[in-house]
Amino acid sequence: MIDSELHTRRLNATPRGVGVMCDFFVVKAENATLWDNHGREYTDFSAGIAVLNTGHRHPDVIEAVKAQLDCFTHTAFQIVPYENYLTLAERLNQRVPVNGPAKTAFFSTGAEAVENAVKIARAATGRPGIIAFTGAFHGRTLMTLSLTGKVTPYKEGFGPFASPVYHARYPDALHGVSVDDALASLDALLRSDISPQQVAAIIYEPIQGEGGFYVAPPAFVQALRQLCDRHGILLIADEIQSGFARSGRLFASDYVPEAKPDIVTMAKSLAGGMVLSAVSGRAEVMDAPQPGGLGGTYAGSPTAIAAALAVLDIIDREQLCDRALRLGDRLRETLLGAGCRALAEVRGRGSMLAAEFHNEAGKPCAATASAIQQRALEQGLLLLTCGVHGNVIRFLYPLTIPDAQFSAALSLLATILADY
Repeated sequence: MIDSELHTRRLNATPRGVGVMCDFFVVKAENATLWDNHGREYTDFSAGIAVLNTGHRHPDVIEAVKAQLDCFTHTAFQIVPYENYLTLAERLNQRVPVNGPAKTAFFSTGAEAVENAVKIARAATGRPGIIAFTGAFHGRTLMTLSLTGKVTPYKEGFGPFASPVYHARYPDALHGVSVDDALASLDALLRSDISPQQVAAIIYEPIQGEGGFYVAPPAFVQALRQLCDRHGILLIADEIQSGFARSGRLFASDYVPEAKPDIVTMAKSLAGGMVLSAVSGRAEVMDAPQPGGLGGTYAGSPTAIAAALAVLDIIDREQLCDRALRLGDRLRETLLGAGCRALAEVRGRGSMLAAEFHNEAGKPCAATASAIQQRALEQGLLLLTCGVHGNVIRFLYPLTIPDAQFSAALSLLATILADY
């Protein structure tokens, strides 16, 4: 049931470019449950687009933010620094998957983290070029849109984009792109479009998010590392959606320890619903920009930093990496066992899983994914679609979801899938 008054107000007050999935308005949330303005209850398998690995309003996050509010809310770290910024940086430096000593800077959004990673890479190498991949999503700012490898709806009408930015193919076995194919496209790019000596960084997602939850094969990541080492190029891992226990490891890059990135970007579930992003990397790389070259008025908000410290404690104490693996196994079993004829593939790691749907001709079918999403929404289960063709459903439930609630959601999902 559409709330016509609020719906009209939204259309009148906000631009159409801000697309909205749901026709209801939230008034309360707790862990994996939302309640709307009519008292209806929903199980949240979207988690604010992977922001709430620790659930809505985790008590420890709430208490940490309240305690910080009693002290101060803002000084701008570049003006008057505060200790919890240092504490969080130190804790991330110990755990981020890079070789050698690490340093960390904090920002606000994921796009801002990627923008600064590019700045750092260019400062460290003295080179301008950046290589990204097809299907990538790195943000909505001008530079991050330039890196993003999906046109509609993100890039349409917003060019020209930043340069020099190039795209190589990302491995996608289901659609016929092997690791060798992807590496061959990268080699061709470096032969015909830009010299390796002009490339500052290659940026990739260990598990593509918006692109459709494609996992970067270890052989591909290892080859990227070797290529970067051979030509003095920096490797940036965008862990904004895949980080903080979602994949079953703190970072998805931990699955390929022999091919560590030089820089890691993170945001989303870092701060349990508060606005915070970070760039961590090898200390000598992070030190390349001159003083004043990095920062921002709200970068490293004290309240968000406090929340993030609580999030790291929650992940460890509640063993959310292990829980992500267990829940992901149950979801995978449900998806594969539902008898869904349109299901082409289930892929991902841990609880960063997705299901891709094809039509009878074996072609990507966005209509099926949309129909399943709508059926689930009508019965109180929030799902998100993604993928270059819009034919993928991704599952992003809080890792703290109660077992009984998770089981009920899987039962509903299996019932719906059986009809397609």
